[in-house]
Amino acid sequence: MPDFTRRTFLKMSAALGAAGGLIPLDRLFAGTTAGSGKGGPVVISTWPHGLPANDAAWRVLSSGGTALDAVETGVQVPEADPEVRSVGYGGLPDEDCHVTLDACIMGPDGNCGSTAFVEGYMHPISIARRVMEDTDHVMIVGAGAEEFARKTGFRREDLLTEEARRAWMKWKAGLGDGDDWFPGGEKNHDTIGMVALDAAGSLAGACTTSGLAWKIHGRIGDSPIIGAGMYVDNEVGAAAATGRGEAVIKTCGSFLVVENMRSGMSPEKACRAALERISARHGGKADFQVGYIAVNKKGETGAYSLADGFTYALARDGKNELLTAGHLQ
Repeated sequence: MPDFTRRTFLKMSAALGAAGGLIPLDRLFAGTTAGSGKGGPVVISTWPHGLPANDAAWRVLSSGGTALDAVETGVQVPEADPEVRSVGYGGLPDEDCHVTLDACIMGPDGNCGSTAFVEGYMHPISIARRVMEDTDHVMIVGAGAEEFARKTGFRREDLLTEEARRAWMKWKAGLGDGDDWFPGGEKNHDTIGMVALDAAGSLAGACTTSGLAWKIHGRIGDSPIIGAGMYVDNEVGAAAATGRGEAVIKTCGSFLVVENMRSGMSPEKACRAALERISARHGGKADFQVGYIAVNKKGETGAYSLADGFTYALARDGKNELLTAGHLQ
């Protein structure tokens, strides 16, 4: 069976066993040192599907688990949710009706793993972790990544749901000669990015997506690219991105956020400054969305976006809540 279940089973069992199921966050936070609003543990993730992802991550942290285990376990939740149309199972397909997935993960030691253009495997985040821990590579993609997953015990599955297939058929029927490659896609790129600080003061991050809806077959966005979709420096902080991946790649977005924190900016200011660079390249009128989340070594968090409407989930101090980020435009 996939390695993530072996790594987290004992930790998850300790948190779940006494209650026979999910434990409310106020009980999970009891006895932790997070009450000051600073320090660990803390988890921050993108969009409303970050709420259940945070719950899963927190169960790992509250039972003494690491930030690395927490972010992997957390993002597996939207990866397996058919109602989330932009991540994993149920994700909207590309122009040829293929669901292709991308993911990356990075730990406090600076080690990282990534996979991209993967079909037929529900949890690319766990394949990325296997790349990180079992090879001396960083990124494995496409058919090679699928064969690597098969050889290392992952189960192949059909990830195209009937709802996603119908959405693709509707898009395909309305496609005209004058359309570009992204009709309808701009509202369907809600990556799950997550960064966490554990009680020991270690940082980790994860990012996973099915990418832009109706994308050109073979297109890769920012999510599996270390330094673009996600980046961790355990001496400084961690950041993750969501939105139009091409704009994030062109500015090394998450790396830039972390470097801004290195220079002394708060997480929120660091996110905003990185977005100002994107905005400036588009004359202050970017017609797409990008959002960043960040946490620094002190446990301070922040988020910001280009346009209104970016929400993020924050778990700490006995709460797991959905917040709305500030925005430039």
